[in-house]
Amino acid sequence: MSQTLLVTGANGQLGRRVVDLLLAQGAGPLLVTTRHPEKLGELRARGVEVRRADFDAPASLAEAFAGAARLLLISTDALDRPGRRIAQHRSALEAAAKAGVRHVVYTSLTNPGPGSPITIAPDHQATEDALAESGLGATVLRNNLYTDFLVASLRRALATGQLVAAAGDGKAGYVTREDCARAAAAALAADFDGKRVLDITGPAAVSQRELAQIASAVTGKSIDYVPVPGDALEQGMQKAGIPAAMATLLTSFDEAIARGTLDVTTRAVEELTGKPAEDVRSYLARHRAALLAPVEA
Repeated sequence: MSQTLLVTGANGQLGRRVVDLLLAQGAGPLLVTTRHPEKLGELRARGVEVRRADFDAPASLAEAFAGAARLLLISTDALDRPGRRIAQHRSALEAAAKAGVRHVVYTSLTNPGPGSPITIAPDHQATEDALAESGLGATVLRNNLYTDFLVASLRRALATGQLVAAAGDGKAGYVTREDCARAAAAALAADFDGKRVLDITGPAAVSQRELAQIASAVTGKSIDYVPVPGDALEQGMQKAGIPAAMATLLTSFDEAIARGTLDVTTRAVEELTGKPAEDVRSYLARHRAALLAPVEA
């Protein structure tokens, strides 16, 4: 039995990939929402209904979500002021309930509870709490760190011969954006109507030292791992021109790795999709040319 599926944030990288995967599977009918419908004309041409949704305008959301049976709520990028993102997410969940949505799939973060040092973790935990209290069916996908982001940091490390991080000897269950998209598409199109929390990870947790070794083996260029204190890393990023809030956020991820907060691996990707998650070595080998590309000044 077909059910109408809705993807929020369809103009973002993750949302757009989820939609492409659903279209390839013949799932749907499909609805998508975005702040900028004019940018998704190509999806409209492929039979997707594109609607405008502004998460800062709660009154508009119930109409935007109308007719959807299952909804993928991709966490927004509203990090400019504390509390804005959780307010957006709560508005979306209230609107989903009013619109008659039966099940919400939410993209969260590994171990977002009070013990997490990651500065954005409270937004995710609060959203998970709101979803649990909403009465809606729920699948929470706790995505680990994107393997994709390693390319930029390892490119710089290859240029200098040093991978500098404040992660100590901790590990993370790096997962590709593609695997997160595959998991989200599968969860959205599934028949599951209860409540579940799934950790979306790669097949093995990897430390910074191991990342340096893998990148060295893949490229043939030597990298040493240089662990530093968190405050030194944060100050260094600010001196390099990274805005203070972003430097704090990035450092908090390293602290989470050091504490073991992100040292989580599961087979959830394979269980949802039938295909195992890609490991870090395989991903970096496929992106060897990008790793060796010149570092922009």
